[in-house]
Amino acid sequence: MRQYALKRLGLFFPTILLVTVIVFVVMRLIPGDICLAILSDGEASFTQEELTDCRVELDLDRPLAMQYFDWIGGAVQGDFGDSLWFKAPVMEELGERIPVTVELTILSMLIAVVFAVPLGIISALKPESWVDYAARVFTLVGISMPVFLVAILMILFLVHFFNWLPPLGYKTLWEDPGANLQQMIFPAMALALYEMAFVARVTRSAMMEIIREDYMRTARAKGLSESVVVFRHGLKNALLPVLTTSGWIFARLFGGTVIIETIFLVPGMGRILIEAIFQRDYTMIQAEIVIIALFIVTINLVVDLLYGLLDPRIRYA
Repeated sequence: MRQYALKRLGLFFPTILLVTVIVFVVMRLIPGDICLAILSDGEASFTQEELTDCRVELDLDRPLAMQYFDWIGGAVQGDFGDSLWFKAPVMEELGERIPVTVELTILSMLIAVVFAVPLGIISALKPESWVDYAARVFTLVGISMPVFLVAILMILFLVHFFNWLPPLGYKTLWEDPGANLQQMIFPAMALALYEMAFVARVTRSAMMEIIREDYMRTARAKGLSESVVVFRHGLKNALLPVLTTSGWIFARLFGGTVIIETIFLVPGMGRILIEAIFQRDYTMIQAEIVIIALFIVTINLVVDLLYGLLDPRIRYA
C-alpha cells in the first residue's frame, strides 16, 4: 500500500506544475489586453505612452519566463499577486468566496450520493418493475438536461407556482444556518441533478453485475438475510465504480458552480471568475484555475488511495 500511495503522490505535484504552466501560457496567448481594458474604462482615448506605462506597472513588459517564475514563486507561498482589475491581492478577494464554492460543491455531492445510491440499488434489485422504469426515465432526463437549464426552470417553477425566490442576501453557515440553507439548497439541487442521475446509473449497473456473482449466491446459501447479502457483500463491491467516478463528478461540480453561482447570485468563486474573464484579469483567472485544479487533483488522489484500501487487487498490482 505504501508503494501504491507513493506512486500516486509522485503524480500529484507534476500535475499541478503542468497546470500552472498551461494556465500561465494560455492566459498570455488569448486575444485581449488588460491595459486596454483598464485605460478605456470611462475614458474616450489614451496615448501610447500611457499604454506602455500601464504594461510596465503591471510587469507585462518583462520576458514571459521571468513573469512565470515570479508568479509561481509567490503562488507556492500562497500569494498569487494582485488582481489587475480589482487592484487588490487575489487571495484577499477569494478568501471569503472559496468557502462558499466549497460548501456548494460538497452539498451538491451529498445530495447526489444520498439520493442516487439507494435509487440505483432499488432499481437493480427490482429490474423491469415500475420503480426500475421510473428510475431509468429520471436518469435519462437528468443526464440530458444541461445545468443552466435546470437552474432556470427551477427558478421559473418556484416563482410561478409558489411566488417565492431564494433570498439574494448571503449568510454564512455559522451566522444563520437557516438563511444559508435557503440560499444554497436550490443551487445545490440544480447542480446535483446530473451527478445524481449519473451515480444512479452507475450504481444500478454495478449492482446488477454484482448480484449475479457466485459469492452472492453462496452468501444466500449460508442463510444470511437479504439485507446482509445486499449491503455487506453486494454494496461494498458495487460502490467501487461509484468511488472511481467521484473524482470526475467533483470536477464537474466545481466547473458547474461558475454558471450556477451566476444564476442564483451566490457570491462564490464562479461569479468573480466570470468578471475576471470579461476584464482579462490574468492573475485572478490564473489563481482560480490553479485553486480549482488543486482541489480536483487532491480529491482524485484521495479517491485513488481509498480505492486501493477497498480493493486489494489495485494496490498489489
